[in-house]
Amino acid sequence: MHGFSEAIRTRTAAKGPLVFARHLAEMTVAMMLGMGVLGAGVAVMGSSLSDAPTAVSAAGMGIAMTVPMVWWMRVRGHLTRHSVEMGASMIVPTAVVIVLYWLSAVPAHGVMMVEHSVMIPAMLLVMLLRYEHYLR
Repeated sequence: MHGFSEAIRTRTAAKGPLVFARHLAEMTVAMMLGMGVLGAGVAVMGSSLSDAPTAVSAAGMGIAMTVPMVWWMRVRGHLTRHSVEMGASMIVPTAVVIVLYWLSAVPAHGVMMVEHSVMIPAMLLVMLLRYEHYLR
């Protein structure tokens, strides 16, 4: 019986990186869907994100990307703690880039680029800090 449990453990360990990558892909798709819904909603109102003040459009984008991502994590059975951490990996960079914009350290045309450039690495960092969790 010992050999059977070892085989299951080995097979599970081999799938771990694929599970990790799948989670990252699912989170990215959820974020993109949130961006699409935000863009479509703003377009229906006859406007665009570029019409909004820079900080408002960045905050709106951060929220629109975070909400579906956290919702999908909950659907997939992740604990609230992990969902909050993953949400923070999106909201913290958004808040930081807005503050940097207010301090004139990031120009208006660079806010969205910086925001989006930092989100995935921040999300990956959270996942790596909880690596064992995201292997299952």
